[in-house]
Amino acid sequence: MTSKPVPVIVLAGFLGSGKTTLLNHLLRASRGTRIGVVVNDFGAIEIDAMTVAGQLGDSTVSLGNGCLCCAVDASELDVFLDRLTRPDARLDVIVIEASGLAEPQELVRMVLASENERGMYGGLVEVVDAAEFDATLERHPEIARHLGIADLVVLNKADRVDDAAGQRLRDRIRGLGGGALVSATFGRIDPELLFECRPRGERVGQLSFEDLREEEDGDGHQDGDGHPHGQAHDGHLHAAYESVSFTADEPLHPRRLLDFLDSRPEGLYRIKGFVDFGALDPRSRYAVHAVGRFLRFHPEPWPAGERRQSGIVLIGSGIDTAALRKELDALPVAGPQDAPDEHTMWGVLRFVPDVPEGS
Repeated sequence: MTSKPVPVIVLAGFLGSGKTTLLNHLLRASRGTRIGVVVNDFGAIEIDAMTVAGQLGDSTVSLGNGCLCCAVDASELDVFLDRLTRPDARLDVIVIEASGLAEPQELVRMVLASENERGMYGGLVEVVDAAEFDATLERHPEIARHLGIADLVVLNKADRVDDAAGQRLRDRIRGLGGGALVSATFGRIDPELLFECRPRGERVGQLSFEDLREEEDGDGHQDGDGHPHGQAHDGHLHAAYESVSFTADEPLHPRRLLDFLDSRPEGLYRIKGFVDFGALDPRSRYAVHAVGRFLRFHPEPWPAGERRQSGIVLIGSGIDTAALRKELDALPVAGPQDAPDEHTMWGVLRFVPDVPEGS
């Protein structure tokens, strides 16, 4: 059976926005998930704290929590994507940190144009500095273009502006046409907003660095900024978000599902799960992955003996959960009279990598 493609997420932001802080946070809070990281240099990544286990070839190191880190320039990107997506690397996700002056759309274009069949573009995340946004926009007006193509915008350092200024910034950024918008402090967003985290039960062997850190956090240890890890920096981030879980025994109607996904509200950051389209593709279930406005479906064979049903989890902040549940409840096929035409699958297939439209 072909293994599931590894999502490749592009992380961008101007110098000082906090994208490296966010990346370091993702590595600390990976929950056993194996992350491949592509950066311009190792300097700002907390490799020492992660315990370097040894070299894996030119410019590649193995981190103590099972993650890998590469230092490359853009011309080498395809080479390292080939290396990081190898099955023996056993990575769950790859994050490409763009340099502070990089054009993120060029990196996105390179990922999409890659001939690597084991990787799958997973969206563009743009980090902006709440306290310096106006000054940054004045010096670098191209940030408006970057925000316009972002799938998820992280308004970082949100603690440095008051409520009124924060709301003004959020309204202004949304006016630039960016994707979903989430506020953060010290780059702390829940990794589940970007990728699927490996369940704790799948960890085997020695304690990971993360496990040890969690034990230390309980003792009130502080980070380099003087904040207790378990409080200001690495608290239970999921408490800041709401989630809605939906299951259905009847197949979902493709057109109604796409209409729902096209009209999802601003505060809905992440959608993940599996969808059953019934007779329209009886051999496959469709993994759905959405970050902000980015959307992908990935068909895969039904696991032997598994019950055929759809299961979707939606994660957001400030969302109307009752309204969402009502919309979700309308997605299953209601009976023979509601059976969808096979052409309704064309809309879904537009979001499946390498499936030509109309096939």
